[in-house]
Amino acid sequence: MPESGAQSDKQAQKQFQEKYKQVKPKPPILKNIIWAFIVGGLICTFGQFIQNYFVSVGFTKKEAVGPTAVVLVFLSAFFTALGVYDELGRRAGAGSIVPITGFANSVVAPAMEFKREGFVFGVGARMFIIAGPVLVYGMLTAFIIGFIYWLAK
Repeated sequence: MPESGAQSDKQAQKQFQEKYKQVKPKPPILKNIIWAFIVGGLICTFGQFIQNYFVSVGFTKKEAVGPTAVVLVFLSAFFTALGVYDELGRRAGAGSIVPITGFANSVVAPAMEFKREGFVFGVGARMFIIAGPVLVYGMLTAFIIGFIYWLAK
C-alpha cells in the first residue's frame, strides 16, 4: 500500500527534526547566565551611582528616583539609537533587559527601524509594537490586583 502525501510529509518532517537536533549547536547556558548576571548587575549598579549622585546634590532618596529613571531611559534610548544597546543585548541576553532600560530599548528600537516610513506611519505607529502588549497586560494585571485588593478591604 503506497504512503499518502500527508504521511510522507510528516515522516520527512520528523526526520528533519531529528537531524536538526543532532547538528544544532548547544547554547553555552552557564556562560549566558554569567553574562546576564554581570551585565544586569552593572546596569543596576550604574543606576545606583546615578541615584547616589542626585542624593549627594541635595535630593532626598525618594526625590532622586525620578531623575535617576529619566537618566537611565535617556541613556538606553541614546545607546539604542547608536546601535550600542543592541550589541549589548546580543552579548548579555536577559541581563540587558533590566526593566527600565530594556523597556526604553523596546520602544526606541522599532521606532528607529521604521523611521523611513515617516513620523506618523513609521515611528508613531510602530513605536509600541513590542512594548504595547507589555503595557496593556501590565495595566490589566495592575487593575485586576487593585480590584481584588479593593474587594478584600
